[in-house]
Parts: sequence; C-alpha cells; structure tokens
Amino acid sequence: MPDLGNAVIGDTAVRTFAYARVSTVGQSVDAQLQEIKSAGFRLPDYRLVSETVSGSVAAMQRPQFKRLVDRLEPGDILVVTKLDRLGRDAIDVSTTVADLADIPVRVYCLALGGTDLTSSSGQLTMNVLNAVAQFERDLLRERTHAGLEAAKAKGKRLGRPPVLSPESETQAKEAIAVGEPIAAIARRFKVSRATISRLRDAATA
Repeated sequence: MPDLGNAVIGDTAVRTFAYARVSTVGQSVDAQLQEIKSAGFRLPDYRLVSETVSGSVAAMQRPQFKRLVDRLEPGDILVVTKLDRLGRDAIDVSTTVADLADIPVRVYCLALGGTDLTSSSGQLTMNVLNAVAQFERDLLRERTHAGLEAAKAKGKRLGRPPVLSPESETQAKEAIAVGEPIAAIARRFKVSRATISRLRDAATA
C-alpha cells in the first residue's frame, strides 16, 4: 500500500483519516493504529480518530465517528481495520459506505486486503454485503410480522395505548352528540383537540 497520508492526485492533495474503535474502557486502539500504519498509510495524529463505544451502536450514533464524517471532504480517504468499525451490522455498514461514497470519500478496509470499498472491485464486496443487508432486513420484517400476529392471537392491543379510557371516551362522545364545543371537551378530559375531533369524525363517518 503506498503512502497515502500526503499523496497528491493531479493538483489535489489527498487527506487520509483513520478510525479505530474499542468496545470497553481499558481496551486500547494501539494495535489498530499500528496495523493502519504498517499497511503504508502515513497520516498525522490529528487525523487518527478513535473512541470507546459498543459495536452494537450504529455508526452515525457514535460521537467521534459522526464528527469525523463531518470533517471529510471530497477526495479524502478513510481507513479502518475491520468492517465493524463502519457499522453495527451489514445494513449499517452498507448505509455508511454508501453515504461516504456520496461525498465522495474512498474507504479502505484492511481486513479485506486493503480494498477500497467505493472502487469497482470494492463494489463486488459491497454487493455481497448488500445482499446480506437485504437478508437482514427481510428477516427483521418477518420477525416483526410474526410478533405482531402472535400478539393479535393473544388478544393484545397493538400500537400506542388509547389516550382516553373507555368510560371517558363514552362521555366525550355523549358531549359531542349534545353539541358541546370540541375545545371545551378537550379541556375537560385533558387531551388534544385532535383526539376529540377524531372521535367526532368517527361518529359521523
């Protein structure tokens, strides 16, 4: 891997950044940073970004990673040692790489042989990752649907809990029927006017 810390392509200087992550306090990112330097990436310390955060946290919810992305400009390079530095799962990694490619930023993953995930060859890897991400999405939808169906079978009410109790809803409907103003009913039951309006609309539908 060439020295990409201060490379120049055409008339444009290429900035290289590195991101390292550990899950718990007490762990060190030194091995990751050394691996990046050993791969031939030479960059100043202020472009070495690290943080301690669980791998279960989405990439853009990691404070330091989000700040790093905000610093990136078109043509920059981002280096990580493993794919899980770019997201919590295949869906998140795929989304992160796509967002970086839109800047556009080149993304090198050392665990994949230093492949630039935004390049033509890197797209082959991303196609596989995207297929895994789609599988995860489909599986999540399937599990969600199965969970909802199971809840329905047990007679559980789905969605947000009702704002009004059955008794209060009956009283509100009676007040609507006798012509009491919507605003007055809403104040009496301490709910929004929209809630009472929906009761009125449902009654006249």
